[in-house]
Amino acid sequence: MEEEYLLLDARTWQLVPAAPEILSDVADSGHAFHGEGTHYQVETATPVHHTLDGLRSSLTGARRVLATAARARGYRLLASASPVLAPPSPMALNLDRERRQVRQALFGPLTESLVQCGRHVHVGTLDKDTAVRASNRMRPWIPTFVALAAGSPFWNGRDTGHASWRTVAWSSWPSAGLPPHFLSTTAYDSAVRSLLDSGAALDEGMVYWDLRPSASWPTLELRAPDMSPRLDGALLQAALARALVAHAIAADPGMFHGPAVSDRGLRLARWRAARDGLEGAGLDPFTGTEVPAASLAWQLVDLLGSELEAAGDYNHVVRTLTDMLRHGSSAARQRVVFARRQSATDVLRHLADETEAC
Repeated sequence: MEEEYLLLDARTWQLVPAAPEILSDVADSGHAFHGEGTHYQVETATPVHHTLDGLRSSLTGARRVLATAARARGYRLLASASPVLAPPSPMALNLDRERRQVRQALFGPLTESLVQCGRHVHVGTLDKDTAVRASNRMRPWIPTFVALAAGSPFWNGRDTGHASWRTVAWSSWPSAGLPPHFLSTTAYDSAVRSLLDSGAALDEGMVYWDLRPSASWPTLELRAPDMSPRLDGALLQAALARALVAHAIAADPGMFHGPAVSDRGLRLARWRAARDGLEGAGLDPFTGTEVPAASLAWQLVDLLGSELEAAGDYNHVVRTLTDMLRHGSSAARQRVVFARRQSATDVLRHLADETEAC
């Protein structure tokens, strides 16, 4: 799992371009920390894990190291998809590589969306054929992953009316959004080549689809979820992603089929998930019918019951989803905090406190 974090000044709650100094401070921590698209962000990548307990241990350790280093310099660490307040202008983009410099020159203001943070779940080991087939089977459930993780309702200090504004904003990139359905691995390679040839992506690492065979690892990479502060939410995403890959492979061991859902219907379902999140309504991607988003989440859990049981993850998934529905998603909890005093800084303090309570 890869997690992206924001760094804020503990006094002003403004983004602070402190990633280089924080990364220097934690260089010998034993964790894999990296820079991101802006100097307001740091990223961690866990080792490969076979259990949720192992993954929790890695994530907890990484967060504690980063949070301690941030506090020592007068900053706070946020496991948040959005900075909530308006980013500084001009933004402190990370241009330490030629690739990033070229991206900035070509895409200009689009690079401002890089300050929003996602969570990436890698599931493997998979060859490309298997990863592409699994992606086809998993596509209808991408909106449910968006709803479960929705945690970016605020942008520029105001409520956007969306539970996951990051999903909407990130869709502006020409190489982002839902992955196509592919009738062969050759068709997948052709689609990637079209992105590169058109200039929509500089390389395979800029294929920003919500779900993709990784450009670097023998994995299928789920990129749709918002970053969120509570670790149980991260583990829920990991458990469901792994189970859905296993289910997809078992259901389609060696053949490519036509799409189970229309692209138009799936785009609408994804947008509705971004707007309503877990507390509102979603669109059943198979029928287009409006149903409670919570019902779609339970439908996914029911579908994956045997895979979750086999991995030992079923109880955690049921417990976490029940708790989320009782106490609210990250987006809902942020809105409750904001409603008390109409204070965006209260929201940021809440996110920082939840991040550290790992």
